[in-house]
Amino acid sequence: MASNLGIDLYSPKEIAEKVENIGIVKANLPVRTMFMLGVLAGAFIGFGALYFTLVASDASLGFALTRVLGGLAFSLGLILVAVAGAELFTGNNFLVMAWAEGRIPFALLARNWAIVYVANAVGALGMVALVFLSHHGDMNGGAVAETYVKVAAAKTATPFLIVFVKGILCNALVCLAVWLATAGRSVTDKVLAIVFPVSAFVAAGFEHCIANMYFIPMGMLLHANGVLPAGVDLSGLTAAGLAGNLVAATLGNIVGGSILVAGVYYLTFRQRT
Repeated sequence: MASNLGIDLYSPKEIAEKVENIGIVKANLPVRTMFMLGVLAGAFIGFGALYFTLVASDASLGFALTRVLGGLAFSLGLILVAVAGAELFTGNNFLVMAWAEGRIPFALLARNWAIVYVANAVGALGMVALVFLSHHGDMNGGAVAETYVKVAAAKTATPFLIVFVKGILCNALVCLAVWLATAGRSVTDKVLAIVFPVSAFVAAGFEHCIANMYFIPMGMLLHANGVLPAGVDLSGLTAAGLAGNLVAATLGNIVGGSILVAGVYYLTFRQRT
């Protein structure tokens, strides 16, 4: 039935129903399919991170313009996930709606999150290896490589609580991007819906656990191969620094996506009274 908001737009209540039904399908995917789509999502987010870094390496841009243009570039990652098709851990926080409604058991929710999270890491790390071997970091006189190291060092130097809160804000925006994209019926609708929330979280410097699976290992690898930006504290570029960031960002992402977006919309539109 057509929405009162227009022929090309689903209403918020219709979006909630669509998201819940999609969650059921995602939770019941075969393991191999789920894993392969998860690998793709990790690689797609890596492409977005690569694009962001290229923009951020241009020292001639001002602060705000660098952040905004970098955010727009990073949006490529979620656009690929939403339009080309892939399984992204942060977006799959929406499975909470189907679980809360009693349409999937917690075991299937946990299975999806665990498999997709690991697969996203495989895809992101695969991108790290390929991009490193391509000598992408040599672009702009080596400024791209230095930017990777600076980004990774900043992320690993950030205290746990701050990364956690930034993770909450990040996935609130990512899941809102997914929510808005679900409202659209065309590729153009979905792209436009994704760009602004995603570019906002990137511009604001929030923390996305899957993106960090690309940024930090890439920075660590380049640092290990002699990239040493002047005046940057590189002491956090260790396995412990990576793990600390990912734990904090992942927990924050779960809270932001599962509670602040999926939970709120479930209570608003789907909870039976």
